[in-house]
Amino acid sequence: MDPEANEPDEETGKSDGYFLDDGAKVEPSHFPKPGLCIICKHDSDFKQEVICKMTRIDQRDNKEFQCEAFEKK
Repeated sequence: MDPEANEPDEETGKSDGYFLDDGAKVEPSHFPKPGLCIICKHDSDFKQEVICKMTRIDQRDNKEFQCEAFEKK
């Protein structure tokens, strides 16, 4: 992982991206999209994109993916 990836933006002082509780930056595209997400109506909703990615990252080590926001297409 690039150590400079967590560096804040010089102008805003903020870091962009997704971060674990320990501050480590993660790339959502490195985690496969669960089948449940593919059949969910929120999968194509750009307003839900951040929440969906955070849910997948949060459950990255779970054997079974669960999502309380799931609604079948």
